[in-house]
Amino acid sequence: MAQPKYLTGDAAAIDDFIGQFDVFLIDCDGVLWSGDHLFEGIVETLELLRSKGKKVVFVTNNSTKARPDYQKKFTALGISSDVEEIFGSAYSSAIYISRILKLEAPKNKVYVLGELGIETELRTENVAFIGGTDPNFRRDMMPEDWQGIADGSLLDPDVGCVLAGLDFHVNYLKLSHAYQYLRRGAVFLATNVDSTFPMNHNFFPGAGSIGIPLINMTGQQPVALGKPSQAMMDAIEGKFKLDRARTCMVGDRLDTDIKFGIEGRLGGTLAVLTGVNKKADWEAKDAVAVPAFYVDSLSDLRGAAR
Repeated sequence: MAQPKYLTGDAAAIDDFIGQFDVFLIDCDGVLWSGDHLFEGIVETLELLRSKGKKVVFVTNNSTKARPDYQKKFTALGISSDVEEIFGSAYSSAIYISRILKLEAPKNKVYVLGELGIETELRTENVAFIGGTDPNFRRDMMPEDWQGIADGSLLDPDVGCVLAGLDFHVNYLKLSHAYQYLRRGAVFLATNVDSTFPMNHNFFPGAGSIGIPLINMTGQQPVALGKPSQAMMDAIEGKFKLDRARTCMVGDRLDTDIKFGIEGRLGGTLAVLTGVNKKADWEAKDAVAVPAFYVDSLSDLRGAAR
């Protein structure tokens, strides 16, 4: 398998690389920042791409924030952005549920394992939900819960879908409800299946880790709606009317970002080494995906000829 071209420090190669594309789909965690730490030169790099007439779309699997919340973070970090340039897995999930899945009443309610970002995006699509940040689910299992969940008296009969995302307050009570809904025929969805996510220069459990207990209990695999799901790619293409051959996916993970671009038949994929995967990962014989290009950091694209 052909190895990617290394661009860092090669101004001519970088300039040629940028010239091949009209649209750059850019991951956030591990590419632009780690937690609240913005990597050096990111603002200037994005300004460079835009100055060359390139369309920038921020594509993130992090479901804890809705698009307006992400825009606030961009602004706080000095990054110019528009809400319509942001495409997250929470938004992708809401679009899928409302416009593709189209749950029919009365089984049209979603049980959420996740944070406020999912709830906000579901509301924008007028999708009813329970769970999520509701304090009634953020507590220990009580004796009466066992019987009520078992006989269904504590379950909402209108739930037709379980959506699992990154949940900072996941507990036994939440998982017990989700399991029973799935046993009763609810559709199993996941905002994304990332095993980890980068934060504060380290790694923590990702949304994919939240759904693993449900997979073990039911034997079902959820329909994933974040990278590398092509349902997300189709939604992005439909919204932005992009030419896939003139589009490049930029990310730090092989199993999500790079695989997303390759399976989406994009014109190129660019890996950065500031996040999850390193050079040795795609050089391995069992590499899940190999990027077309790579740089040490996204800001290395400033080496392009002006």
